Amino acid sequence: MTKALVVGAGLAGPVAAMALLRAGIDAVVHEAYERDAVGVGAFLTLSVNGLDALRAVGLDDLVAGLGHPTPRMVMRNHRGRRLAEFAAAGSRTVGRSDLYRALRDEALDRGVEFVHGSRLTGATPTEGGVTARFADGRTDHGDLLVGADGLRSRVRTLIDPAAPAPRWVPLLNAGGFARGLRLPDERGTMQMMFGRRCFFCWIVVGEDEVWWFANPPQSVEQSREQLAAVGPEEARSRLHALLADDPGPAAAVLDHTPRIEYGWPTYDLPSVPVWHRDRMIVIGDAAHTAAPSSGQGAALAFEDAVQLARCLRDLPDVPAAFAAYERLRRGRVERVVAQGRRTSTVKVAGPVGRLVRDLGMPVFARLLARNDGAAQAWLFDHHIEWAERVRA
Repeated sequence: MTKALVVGAGLAGPVAAMALLRAGIDAVVHEAYERDAVGVGAFLTLSVNGLDALRAVGLDDLVAGLGHPTPRMVMRNHRGRRLAEFAAAGSRTVGRSDLYRALRDEALDRGVEFVHGSRLTGATPTEGGVTARFADGRTDHGDLLVGADGLRSRVRTLIDPAAPAPRWVPLLNAGGFARGLRLPDERGTMQMMFGRRCFFCWIVVGEDEVWWFANPPQSVEQSREQLAAVGPEEARSRLHALLADDPGPAAAVLDHTPRIEYGWPTYDLPSVPVWHRDRMIVIGDAAHTAAPSSGQGAALAFEDAVQLARCLRDLPDVPAAFAAYERLRRGRVERVVAQGRRTSTVKVAGPVGRLVRDLGMPVFARLLARNDGAAQAWLFDHHIEWAERVRA
């Protein structure tokens, strides 16, 4: 094997390309959009398992200088009562654009080729490889094709035309960066509030800087055009109305945010039956989209990239490598997707659900503390040993 075609230049694609390079496979990344994603998006939290996956391919130091440590999360109900505190040791909250830029630049430095304006339309297996076709008439040939093209993956439908569609989660996402606002909360702690009508989270990251996100409920799926029609001031007004009756600094945070990112929808993919066919395979959100409530989207994609590269490095042919990759990944990622779905449901709980949450969360937190977090070890302590050989 000498060359892989990676479709998608978001977060998963560059990491996959660098992992493949480390495994001795050249990679070309094809991206549908003409421009890069610098300046796009708000922020995300990289959990310790995601950082561990980056460490396997020498990228942990790159991320260590980005964003801010996020050592713990504090949960409150709609009255401001503290429900629980959870440790998140080793996690970092980073600007999505900053993370994207760092990964892309490092991939370029390592010799990865990026081709923008390269929208995949089809792919044909050939003897010992695959030929990809793009909307502008170009083609490219590789020994395999990796779909890192996200929720609406074209590669997923090429592999299986009957692949399930993403499932709507009844939440929207909003967020931004407040400037010139001093809050007394501990720096780096995620302050999460289950508001009466909207979930709200804020993080003090500097003397007068606050990062935040909110999850307005949205029971009916809306089109991209409908969501795009909500202007910046209308978005601000909607969030003010949803959060007006809750304690906390939401109003001040909104007023100190120059640009509010509003209205991107929430989906998940509970189970994709077919991950690979011929010499094509999907990773990251293209294979298993977890709701943002899981806090694991980027981390799982990075784990996928590393495991796929190890399998291709160590096993004698592509079909064997793909099968081993699926065996190593499917159970774990589907468990995370299910957990993210449950967490999202808690955010839009009705009166009975709020009562159950307010009674149950403190008990769960105490049990977790008593067993030193062992109940979540499967998630956060996951480690991929790059030097260890993969066996069929």
